[in-house]
Amino acid sequence: MVLKNNQNKRENIQSSPWIIVGSVVILLITVVVLAVQNYNREKQYMSKILTEKGAALIKAVEAGARTGMMGMMWGERQVQTLIEETALLKDVFYITIVSQDGVIMSSSKKNIIGSRLADRPYLKLLDSSDKISWKMIKTQSLQRSFEVYRYFKPISNRKNLGTNRMGQMMGTSNDWCSPWGKTVNEQIILIGLDPRPFEDARRQDIRNTVIISGVLILLGLGGFISLFWMQSYRSTQKTLQDTSAIADQIVTSLPIGLIATDKEGKIAFYNSTFENITGLDLSGTQGENPENILPGLFHKLKESLDRGEFIYEKEMECEFALDHVVPISMSASKIINEQGQFVGQVLIIRDLGEVRYLQDEIRSKEKLAAVGELAAGVAHEIRNPLSSIRGIASYFKNKFNTDKTDIEMADVMILEVDRLNRVITELLEFSRPTDLKLNTADVNSLIEHSILLIEKEAESKHIAIKADLSRDRLLAKIDSDRFTQCLLNLYLNALQAMKKGGRLSIKNFSGKDDLISIEIKDSGSGITDKDLGKIFDPYYTTKAKGTGLGLAIVNKIIQAHGGTIKVRSIPGKGTSFFINISGEKNHERLI
Repeated sequence: MVLKNNQNKRENIQSSPWIIVGSVVILLITVVVLAVQNYNREKQYMSKILTEKGAALIKAVEAGARTGMMGMMWGERQVQTLIEETALLKDVFYITIVSQDGVIMSSSKKNIIGSRLADRPYLKLLDSSDKISWKMIKTQSLQRSFEVYRYFKPISNRKNLGTNRMGQMMGTSNDWCSPWGKTVNEQIILIGLDPRPFEDARRQDIRNTVIISGVLILLGLGGFISLFWMQSYRSTQKTLQDTSAIADQIVTSLPIGLIATDKEGKIAFYNSTFENITGLDLSGTQGENPENILPGLFHKLKESLDRGEFIYEKEMECEFALDHVVPISMSASKIINEQGQFVGQVLIIRDLGEVRYLQDEIRSKEKLAAVGELAAGVAHEIRNPLSSIRGIASYFKNKFNTDKTDIEMADVMILEVDRLNRVITELLEFSRPTDLKLNTADVNSLIEHSILLIEKEAESKHIAIKADLSRDRLLAKIDSDRFTQCLLNLYLNALQAMKKGGRLSIKNFSGKDDLISIEIKDSGSGITDKDLGKIFDPYYTTKAKGTGLGLAIVNKIIQAHGGTIKVRSIPGKGTSFFINISGEKNHERLI
């Protein structure tokens, strides 16, 4: 079973904390604005009610004074009594009548009669009409008083007083309230009213507004903190999910096998590589005891893991299934969390099959290299006697003038010596390092020259040669002799593959990054898939008289030039070789 990420995808609605903060601020501003408007409205309401109340009291005092003066011939004493009695009403602080120069003529507070009123500059600006004015002041006792005032007019029409004798007497009286001999608007009446009930109501409203605002601020702060915590939680959760997904993907994609157990020792998870290495199907084994599923592996580890030992790169061969023995490298350890608590165990295995194969290959190649060096030394020692043998064979051939059989035998000896010498030459060529003599050469000219060398042999085998060369002058830094040797080798292999005639095509062109490509294609018997991957191996050949070094030498020379050679073949239809080498940047266009 492959590790799977079982976490469900959720659509998280990310709400910014600033949204709720902004909402609370807007609501708070709205509450404050409404509170200010309510405050102003109550202030206006208070001033209106108190002004109306003061106006009513002024009119009542004037009406009482007017009635007394007209019917009962009142004077200042009776008006004083009226003022005192009227001032006993609830929420009335005082009723005072002053002259224009500020002398108190009458007042509900007797002790201040005759004294001069504290400076009230606003009284000098009093309108002469019947308009009621008001002012919020502080009394001597530092009480706030809503003072309503206007000119005192107890007698608005003097004609109504008559001309009786008593009236004449009043007209000559020095009584301040006597209307005779006095001008209009000589006294001002002041009524101080208690504003505390209204102010208490306003303070209560302000207190309620402050409480509501405080609650809103706390709600906003709580919402901000909650959303901040929520976002932090979501961010942490998302980071954890991403980390878990990355870890799962890494574990799943590891080229090594991994299996882990929980703290109870049961299988918690594993990856597909573990199944591929062991050849077991572990689907549905989560929660199982690993010793029951992998007895050949866990039994060898249990004692060491129980002792808390760390196993690192321990090589062993395990039989996971019947006749399925796998060489592995194994590492295992306990999993301990940050609190030092045991979480489980992890086992990592690595397939050593390929490593063992490569090791065997290296050892085999080392042996071949040693044999090759020995063969090269032996070949070098054989070449000199071969020259002598060929010379002697040629000498005896010339001696046998009449015996045809002896001459044929001498020719066979000479041919076999030449073939053996050619094999030794190729062996020496392959075994020694490739020493290139690089110079700038025209690849087109090299191909044309190499074609001339095989034209006669191609004609004798009824093979047509077609050269499709680039019109560009393709220049490259190459060893002309070695490169020509490669081309000839490929041409001769192609001619040998077309025993009943055919067609040999040579094509070249310039590709990207000044890469020069050469294609050599024949219509011969082709190469089977089995042999195709081995044709560049030394000593591998399908020819009866081949040495198996021709294509190996070609591959070695091309690689020494920094190029590549590839082959594509279809059995019965032919073979194509592709050579790629680096060319020089400046190509000359042929005219």
